[in-house]
Parts: sequence; C-alpha cells; structure tokens
Amino acid sequence: MLVLGIESSCDETAAALVRDGREVLSNVVASQVATHRAFGGVVPELASREHLRNIGYVVRQALREGGCTLGEVDGIAVTQGPGLIGSLLVGVSYAKAMAWASGKPLVPVHHVEGHIFSAFIENPGIEYPLLALTVSGGHTSMIHAPRPGEYEIIGRTRDDAAGEALDKIAKFLGLGYPGGPVIDRLARDGDPRRFPFSIPKISDGRLDFSFSGFKTAALRHIAEAGIRPVRPGAPAPRVVLDLVASYQRAIVDTLIGQVKKAEARLMPRSLLLVGGVACNSLLRESFRKTFESRERPVRVYIPSPAYTTDNAAMIAAAATPRFGRSPALDLALNASASLPLGG
Repeated sequence: MLVLGIESSCDETAAALVRDGREVLSNVVASQVATHRAFGGVVPELASREHLRNIGYVVRQALREGGCTLGEVDGIAVTQGPGLIGSLLVGVSYAKAMAWASGKPLVPVHHVEGHIFSAFIENPGIEYPLLALTVSGGHTSMIHAPRPGEYEIIGRTRDDAAGEALDKIAKFLGLGYPGGPVIDRLARDGDPRRFPFSIPKISDGRLDFSFSGFKTAALRHIAEAGIRPVRPGAPAPRVVLDLVASYQRAIVDTLIGQVKKAEARLMPRSLLLVGGVACNSLLRESFRKTFESRERPVRVYIPSPAYTTDNAAMIAAAATPRFGRSPALDLALNASASLPLGG
C-alpha cells in the first residue's frame, strides 16, 4: 500500500511517500527555523503562514521524489493533532481537499502515535507489548501499548516538556535557537558534575516528569556564578559548558530513571525512544547503555535522526494499518489542538 503522509503540527511542513508502512520513497521537510530564530521560539501565526506558503511545494516534491502521481497513491494520511491549531488546519485542510478531489481515502493520525511508528519504519519486527518514551519540545510522556492500536499514557510532564526546558535555558544563555542541539554539542566539552541539580521525586508514586525545578536551579547557578549571555559568534566559556553539561545530564537522568521504573513494572518486550529530543546524543547513549545491558530480554529501538524530528513518513506509517477500517473521507474531519491519544 502506497500512502502519502502530511505533517504540519508545529513548525515543519512535511510530506512523504511510504509503501507498506516501512519503505520510504520520499521524505520532504520544509523547516521554519530561520523564520523563528529571531524570536527565540515558534510564533504560531508565523508558523501557519509558512505552512500555507510551503504545503503545495512540499507535497509536489514528495510525489516527484517518490516517482509517482497522486493517482498512483492508495491513500492519504494527515496529522490531526495535537499541536498548534493554525498549523494543523493547514495540513488537514490540504489533505481533505486532495482526498476529495482524487477520491482517495483519508486517515487522520495522532501526532504522538506517529512518533511511536517512526521506530517501526526501520524496525518492522517490533514486538508488543511496548513502552515508548516520547520526548520533544511539546511532548514528554511514557506510553504503554499492550497491543497494536491500544495506548495508555502512564506518565507525562507536569510542567515543561524536556525539549522546552532545554530550549529555554539555551535562550537565556544566548546560545541560539533551537537550543537543544546547541546544548547537546556544547555539553560534550563540559563537566556534568560541576553544578548540582536535584532529581525531582514524584511523591504520589506516578511515573510523571517535572522539569521546572531544573530551570529554577539553573537560573540560580547562573546568578551565583555571574554567568552572562554568550555574545553572538563568541565561544562559550568553560563555566557555560559545565552548566549546560550538568543541566542536560539532570534531564537525561530524570527521563531514564522514570523509564526504569516503568520497565520494571510493565516488563515490555520492546522499549522505544522517539520524538525530537531522541536526537540528543547523551540521551541516545544513556538509553541504550541502561537497557541493552540488562539480563531481562527487552529490545531497544531508537529511530534514525531523520525520523525522530517531525516528519510525514511516520504519519504515513502510522496510518497504513488503518486503511480499510476508516471511512473513505469524512468531510467533518477537523484539526484538534488537544487531541487525546486514541481519541
């Protein structure tokens, strides 16, 4: 089955052609980083305007690179939510128009389910039950899937997402946008033991996350050490390298610690690390080192960086098993900024 996927939940306009949920024929992404860099974060109205500007080109390019026409596509998949409502509406409206004009079936996809399926693109043999850590700028959650299509959120952030926590401190230090990749690079030359960060303890026994305390502690360290924002183009001083290394290590340790608890309780056959922050080198290394060295047989799956950040290949992959079970076209389909998983 050949599926055209469309993704526009935040600040990337993406389209992809995927055959049978695993063979990626094209994966086109138009980034908006340059547009939002001056503001230090995503500006929703600008994001939706850029989606309107890019969506037609991105879809045509995906078809061109995939070597086929819309008539040869078996179905269309689109991110329905959650995300920025203005951004989502661009993708959903475009996908509905294409489906109506071509007579192709249309399947809406939850953005987080797409991230889970990003691991299946390169590893179609992933076994259930699975436990997925989904970590990005907008989402930080642990999802238990006992069988295909069934999802239970067993842990979520109580404040900021992990990627958001990284971006905010990077912005405060003048490190640029997006801050997560910059911190990842600079932290390799820093001492992660120099600045102490206390790992938050969730007293009610839930498997939730909290990162706001790390930001507060980082701001206190910045004030006490007299750290000033790094000037554009200037090298980061040693104290900044050590701070971001310590900060990043605390976030990674928190994520790994909660996954360890969940893995011990649920004993899944597969562990997935997905989402944009899954590009972080320390998190990838720590995740593999922690869980692949265990005696209990659990397989670890982390997608390639091309499939961890927002993309449409994962949306097409997630939709593939559902074609034939969904209506051909629901003209009442609409975007949802707070779409529940499984909703």
